[in-house]
Amino acid sequence: MHDNELSPSARKVQEALEAAGVPCRVQELAASSRTAAEAAEAVGCDVAQIVKSLIFKGAHSGDPVLALVSGKNRVNEALLAAACGEPVGKADAAFVRERTGFAIGGIPPLGHLEQLYPVIDRDLLEYPEVWAAAGTPHALFRITPADLLAVTGGRAADLS
Repeated sequence: MHDNELSPSARKVQEALEAAGVPCRVQELAASSRTAAEAAEAVGCDVAQIVKSLIFKGAHSGDPVLALVSGKNRVNEALLAAACGEPVGKADAAFVRERTGFAIGGIPPLGHLEQLYPVIDRDLLEYPEVWAAAGTPHALFRITPADLLAVTGGRAADLS
């Protein structure tokens, strides 16, 4: 699939990857990749290699907090709060779209409306490559954990 055939949201992610200088290619799939299990099945990897992009809301700042989590893990909100320096709560769909420009189910780790500095699940660093959402529930891209850290400006922490 060529870039001009990507949906608008997936194309935004492809452009952000190119601007960051990483040679990743967004792929749009016929099958849904909304859940980590669906995404892993669609690309033929372990569910732990799927990057779940989860948006929380800082309890004091009201700012979005992006957690990039291994598909095998659930976020421990106390650990996330410690990593980002304030308590966090769940963000609703309207907040997520307003602050990132993407809908829940396709949130990528980069290319948001505002710069987010994610907290990245240390478990993702165990793999030679991981797969992240690319703007829609049908779009993904493969990236090394080192490149994921570099292009997002994120920092690794224990999140589960």
